Amino acid sequence: MQIIKLFLAVVVGYVIGSIPWALIIGKVFYKTDIRQHGSGNLGGTNAGRVLGKKAGIAVILLDVLKAFLVVFFFSKVSVDAAVLCGLSVCVGHCFPIFADFKGGKAVATTFGYLLAISLFITHEFAFMFLVPISIFLATLAITKYVSFASIIGISSSIFTSFYIQKNILISYSLLIIAIFVIYRHKDNVVRILKGNEKKITWLK
Repeated sequence: MQIIKLFLAVVVGYVIGSIPWALIIGKVFYKTDIRQHGSGNLGGTNAGRVLGKKAGIAVILLDVLKAFLVVFFFSKVSVDAAVLCGLSVCVGHCFPIFADFKGGKAVATTFGYLLAISLFITHEFAFMFLVPISIFLATLAITKYVSFASIIGISSSIFTSFYIQKNILISYSLLIIAIFVIYRHKDNVVRILKGNEKKITWLK
């Protein structure tokens, strides 16, 4: 029975993670396929750059929410199910079955995962969510690079997790996600090193 629950957590997490909100909002409200514009990425940053501030914020919030809700649901099943679901949401977001397996970079979904586990599993909201999101926002404010801020903010969650809570599965899940996020941003890192990475402007 436990194996079935874990399998369902993976499947549901992946399917929900695959919902491409950036693509949906772009096509429904702006008659625009953002995969054909900007970076082509199905994430909040590109949505904001192509469609405007309101669309960008909406996409970010919806991507956070899709991770938050399914992880919250499976936290009622078991910690293992919630963690596997969280990992699957991030994979689904990056490789969505509903958008030819070309999606975003799992930043907003990771913060949705962090929010859910901080509230419903570890009960360490300050360290498990506020610290990483604050580091992300501070880095973004200073550098204006969403990619760099994402890597720093999400990577910081590994250290806070190992330090503040005892569930090793959660800590290692964050390590896996951080490595995944860094890999998804490898081209951004190269552009930053070359000095031609675009800075975010639409949040002003």
